[in-house]
Amino acid sequence: MANSNLSNAKNAKNDEFYTQYQDIEKEVNAYLEYNPDVFKDKTVLLPCDDPEWSNFTRYFAQNFERLGLKKLISTSYAIESKKYKTDWQPTLFETENPLFNADKSRVCGKIFVLDHDTNANGRIDIDDLQWHYLEGDGDFRSAEVTALRNEADVIVTNPPFSMFHEFLAWIIETDKQFLMICNKNSVTYKDVFPLFKADRIWSGRTEWSGGMWFETKYKEDVDKVVDGVDMKNVASIWITNIDHGRRHQPLPLMTMADNLKFSKHKEIRGKESYEKYDNYNAIEVPYTDAIPRDYDGVMGVPISFLDKYCPEQFEIVGATESEGRGFSNGLWDEKSKVSQPLINGEKQYKRLFIKRKL
Repeated sequence: MANSNLSNAKNAKNDEFYTQYQDIEKEVNAYLEYNPDVFKDKTVLLPCDDPEWSNFTRYFAQNFERLGLKKLISTSYAIESKKYKTDWQPTLFETENPLFNADKSRVCGKIFVLDHDTNANGRIDIDDLQWHYLEGDGDFRSAEVTALRNEADVIVTNPPFSMFHEFLAWIIETDKQFLMICNKNSVTYKDVFPLFKADRIWSGRTEWSGGMWFETKYKEDVDKVVDGVDMKNVASIWITNIDHGRRHQPLPLMTMADNLKFSKHKEIRGKESYEKYDNYNAIEVPYTDAIPRDYDGVMGVPISFLDKYCPEQFEIVGATESEGRGFSNGLWDEKSKVSQPLINGEKQYKRLFIKRKL
């Protein structure tokens, strides 16, 4: 399917998709528009990367001076440590370097560093990247990569999908700023949702609808070919703890009466009232644009609400956990024995629960 989930990827052989340059640029520009100095004098770490062809490394290296970076660090996994095995061929970037060792490349990760003008051309850019082998395989959980995490101010990456939860925990245990890509459905997981609820993390700037298109190197993953490049569409989003202007823009909403009269959604238009859950005192709002601006009680909304969430406008009070399991850190928990909201006895899809502040 063209809009497949990242959750499917973790069970597949291929655990890696490569982010497009324009998607990175579009996302980062939103933070620069809100705060032009957001990266100034900071060390940026790109772990779980493949610097030889990574657009993350390319973007931050090419824009090193414009962003005002202090240092850029990028690390890669060793060939043999990757989940998906291929007929590996080293790049010219590696083989032309006197440090290159084919045996080491198979078992050792690499670290790429950019922090000064190495070729004396008067600017700091991608041509000034220097690299050497790591002692280990480049796993982000290793002591040497963790030391790089501790050195960094900002962490940016698209981690292997199957390692998302471990990777997020690895970041959250520090106070580092971060920007990363994850599965859209992961926002309701019990190790992720409390962070959204506490406003410790939030959705990035890029809209959720339509998923994201990634380059893939594996023919079984191809959804379309663009200019000779194999691409796959994945239901993925950016999450971050770096502020941007969109999240402070209140949603323009109608009153409950106007929604019931004029809503474009047949589930609402023409009805006497919004439906209520059988097992909790909250109304069902099946679409974000149908949230009534004048309702004071609890509302169940789609998880895509987070794409438009303004913390000055709404409070997040709970969620249903993924797969219908009890969610101990939100509204629905083992104590109440309620794992999913019901309407006329029928289970509803995953929901966030919100209340208005204004």
